[in-house]
Amino acid sequence: MRIATFNLENLDDGPDVRPALDDRIAALRPPLVRLAADVLCLQEINGQRSPGGGPRRLVALERLIEETPYAGFHMVSSQRVPRGDHDGNELDRGADAVHNLVILSRYPVHASRELRHDLVDRPLYRPTTAKPKAPAERPVEWDRPILQATLVLPDGRHLHVINLHLRAPLAAPVAGQKRDSATWKSTGGWAEGFFLATMKRAGQALETRLLVDRLFAAEPEALIAVCGDFNAEERQTPLRTIRGDVADTGNAALGGGALVPLDRAVPETRRYSVVHGGRKQMLDHVLVSQALFARYQHVEIHNEKLADELTDSGPDSHHAPLVAVFDL
Repeated sequence: MRIATFNLENLDDGPDVRPALDDRIAALRPPLVRLAADVLCLQEINGQRSPGGGPRRLVALERLIEETPYAGFHMVSSQRVPRGDHDGNELDRGADAVHNLVILSRYPVHASRELRHDLVDRPLYRPTTAKPKAPAERPVEWDRPILQATLVLPDGRHLHVINLHLRAPLAAPVAGQKRDSATWKSTGGWAEGFFLATMKRAGQALETRLLVDRLFAAEPEALIAVCGDFNAEERQTPLRTIRGDVADTGNAALGGGALVPLDRAVPETRRYSVVHGGRKQMLDHVLVSQALFARYQHVEIHNEKLADELTDSGPDSHHAPLVAVFDL
């Protein structure tokens, strides 16, 4: 069994989208096919308006995977936050405009759900540097949900797949503290925006860990794979939070719930999924439960053609895909 993750970076279509979708398909389809995945977690899939109106659909993704083995896979995707009509009736949710999460699976889907503040309440925070000063604390919300699917393997066992795209470590907006999209008015304003971004990213990681704990509570020997763009390297807060390693908890009795980061098996010189300003970083990961790790064979990072995201504007993704192989 092959489980893969790939951030496609704003896969979109439309008259003003550059690079054009045809160019992106030509660049992205070969690496997708090369993965030969049985389960594929994708991030940054944008939704497109249907010609006749109605909810957004993942048309660009549908075009990308047509004429590939993934065209016949089961699909689970995140959806936009529901909004109601003037009478208070919930409208068809459809896809979000940007950054949808998608799980494609050769195996049938037993159940799926997305979580955003289902296990962790919105923290209340009153910005210190905001202008004008906020009258009261306001809830801080995660930017994206967590997508979980329970798949049915050929022998009847369940595989729990969690697809993530955590907040990037870029300062979040603070009212009255920016001159334009790239320029802050004060260092303190930027610092507070960075703090808010860190809160969002750490909060997503905490909610993911609590979801993993619930899966273990229901099934101690659960087969779990947490995949996606963590926007963090191994020893940074999000990875440590989700892993739950004994070195951090200090309790050996909790070791069965720790997750294993598979990219550790790759030599350090080749262990990177993003190049940013010449710096190679491992931001995309596959973490697995002990029961799934017992069936682990090897992991691959397809970064041979990875370009620097600060200097390259081509149609390829600036994230390298990962694929982990298991003997079931």
